Amino acid sequence: MTTPHVTSEVGPLRTVLLHRPGGELKRLTPRNNDQLLFDAIPWVDRAEQEHDAFAAVLREQGVEVLLLDELLSEALRDPRARTAALHSGVDERRLGAEVADTLCSYLSSMDEKTLTRVLVAGMTFEELPAAEGQSLVRRMHQPHDFAIDPLPNLLFTRDSSVWIDDRVAVTSLAMPARIRESALTDLVYAYHPRFAQSARAYGAHSAPVEGGDVLLLAPGVVAVGVGERTTPAGAESLARSLFVDGLAHTVLAVPITQTRASMHLDTVCTMVDHDAVLMYPAIRDHLTAYVLRPAGEGIKVSGPEPFLRAAAEAMELDRLRVLDTGLDPVTAEREQWEDGNNTLAVSPGTVVAYERNVETNARLEEAGIEVLRISGSELGSGRGGPRCMSSPIARDPLY
Repeated sequence: MTTPHVTSEVGPLRTVLLHRPGGELKRLTPRNNDQLLFDAIPWVDRAEQEHDAFAAVLREQGVEVLLLDELLSEALRDPRARTAALHSGVDERRLGAEVADTLCSYLSSMDEKTLTRVLVAGMTFEELPAAEGQSLVRRMHQPHDFAIDPLPNLLFTRDSSVWIDDRVAVTSLAMPARIRESALTDLVYAYHPRFAQSARAYGAHSAPVEGGDVLLLAPGVVAVGVGERTTPAGAESLARSLFVDGLAHTVLAVPITQTRASMHLDTVCTMVDHDAVLMYPAIRDHLTAYVLRPAGEGIKVSGPEPFLRAAAEAMELDRLRVLDTGLDPVTAEREQWEDGNNTLAVSPGTVVAYERNVETNARLEEAGIEVLRISGSELGSGRGGPRCMSSPIARDPLY
């Protein structure tokens, strides 16, 4: 087993956490897909096939692939984990004490795999066990309303945890449909034997930060997007934590447009080599950064200044190579929307990308970047690419 350790975006990838989609995607309907943050109703069987192919590509590159549901099921063997799981999954304020007690008793009787499936895929009122007596909560909910909400966005494992050096930051997710994802990820890192010695960086109960906004530009240099999902308070809280633990000497807080198309920093910029970024050209000359550095027991904030200049200086480079998404403004906008920027580096100069972004992939290859193409026609319906769907746990050092 590799020891958890990540100090860059592009160091050779050794271990990664994925979540294979399943029953939670089957809960999506035209009635609830907006609330659950999906732009379309995915063909679930095809999404599973695409994800299996993604995992296979990583394994072919020598990457150890860990699956979240398997780790969670194993962690739930610990009675403390089971208790915490029931507490996170059963909302007494919404269900009322009697229904909540009935549901907790029912879940307590399940084996680990069944309980994992329910925690991820959710449960409707129709699926609740029968109970004696009358309940207003049951009477006033429709059979297909959720007693436990499904977690279709768990597919995007990047967001709920980020390894920085040898510590894991379990993040605080902003959107109501995703809050419980952090609780399940937290259970894995708290109770699975594999992570028993792992230390924490930043707590899940701090201000909102999502992993898609966190880029490890170089050892000691972290960029944090601030926009729809990560707040200024979250970025500052993460920076303070990293400085106290000696995990970073520079944090770049990068304002991004608060839109669905650019929900995270990694939707407009990802690293593809130790000195190269893939960037949406519409923001290339406008992206700025506030530079945060430790100052005694506090922090020093300067800027804003151009992001590319600030990043290169912090990384001790003369400049960053910048590769544009798309070919022309229209193609760039289309391919950015289709996760063209959201690549996963498996080593310096080798990335996984969706095959549909033809022009962006061609530009990468012209620049000497090897592109490992995967299909994502169904996986992308939740607005996320290969980087979104992966949480690196171990990478080899760059140098």
